[in-house]
Amino acid sequence: MGIEVDIDNWAQQCNEDGEFAAAARHWQGGITLEIDGEELGLTIVDGQAQAGVATGSGVVKYSGNAEVWQEMLRATPARFHNDLMANVSAGGGLRFERAENSVVHAQYYPAIMRAVELLRPKGEDYPLRAGDVSAHGQIDMPVGRYVHLDLNGFDHRIYFEEAGEGIPVMMQHTAGCHGSQWRHLFEMPEITSRFRLIAYDLPCHGKSIPPVEKDWWEQTYNLEGEFLRSIPVKLAEVLQLDEPIFMGCSVGGLLALDLALRHPDVFRAVISVEGALSIGGSLEALGDLWHPQIGNEYKARLMDGLMSPTSPKAYRKETSFVYASGWPPAFIGDLYYYVKDYDLSDQAHEIDTNQVGVHILSGEYDYSGKSELGKAASDAIKGSSWAEMKGVGHFPMSENPEAFKRYLLPVLDRIA
Repeated sequence: MGIEVDIDNWAQQCNEDGEFAAAARHWQGGITLEIDGEELGLTIVDGQAQAGVATGSGVVKYSGNAEVWQEMLRATPARFHNDLMANVSAGGGLRFERAENSVVHAQYYPAIMRAVELLRPKGEDYPLRAGDVSAHGQIDMPVGRYVHLDLNGFDHRIYFEEAGEGIPVMMQHTAGCHGSQWRHLFEMPEITSRFRLIAYDLPCHGKSIPPVEKDWWEQTYNLEGEFLRSIPVKLAEVLQLDEPIFMGCSVGGLLALDLALRHPDVFRAVISVEGALSIGGSLEALGDLWHPQIGNEYKARLMDGLMSPTSPKAYRKETSFVYASGWPPAFIGDLYYYVKDYDLSDQAHEIDTNQVGVHILSGEYDYSGKSELGKAASDAIKGSSWAEMKGVGHFPMSENPEAFKRYLLPVLDRIA
């Protein structure tokens, strides 16, 4: 099959690896990799790996030809070969079979993916931002406050952080997350010397706790477009922002284009990070993202697969950590807007870039809001700009802020 794996050594590496051990706890099953019809694998007993192909209800199997596996097992895998689910979702050549116990794959995907990573030769270490490990006692730039917004007739206490001066930039986080994703931008004087950055948490995210007047715990949380669009519009109004820029990523990136269409009078420009005219897909197929037998670790590991392997590992793990820390229904509820509610395919041509600037930035490794979708959106919006950000994925501002800055600064300069 052209790929040599020392199974005993692989099992030993897994058992000595702290990340695998934490992710595989209590697992009774195994991992099988099929390469050109031949199987190799690990049996997992109480979270401990043993050499040999396993059988039973807790076994997960991935299959593909040798060429695909060779790409998957490089020290620095290419686009959509950095992660098993990235490859499957992008049609990269792998197939996977769920265990007989249908939830096992999601429960133990962090362990499965870590085991595959341990088969790769050691790659290059990518450095953190200069100065990100700070001196004892240093106080970072942003200041946090709460503002009350009337949204759908209920009092919402919205948390936001801000730093800098000049043209306001409102920053919307991704699905299921919160404003900490933008923390690196607050510490970039080349930005904050000219722009007032404002990062806010959506209701039920981060420090924006649910409204006390509403029995939210009895209701299904689905983020709908009309409600979502009202938040930055009303926030800009109460903060008395003069023609702010709106910048959002993922759900926020779609929202940016939605606002350009429906509220061009409010914003001078929008920056759509990982934006598209439509994402599509089945919300029902994403049920594992909120399941009583599946923890938030699954979401965290999936997010890791949306990022570039060339982004610093500490930042990738921080981005995933934020996902693992969120209110469980928030992510799948936000995807209601991302997958089902939002679609500008037939309206994008109506966006007037003479009235509101539109700029789209797409990450090379993002298999959700693919760069091809970002380019198609820009082609449909006359006068917009687009760039593919090399070496980053779905979360450029948090996974690799220095790389993101290289693409963001020219956009900000153009708007200013």
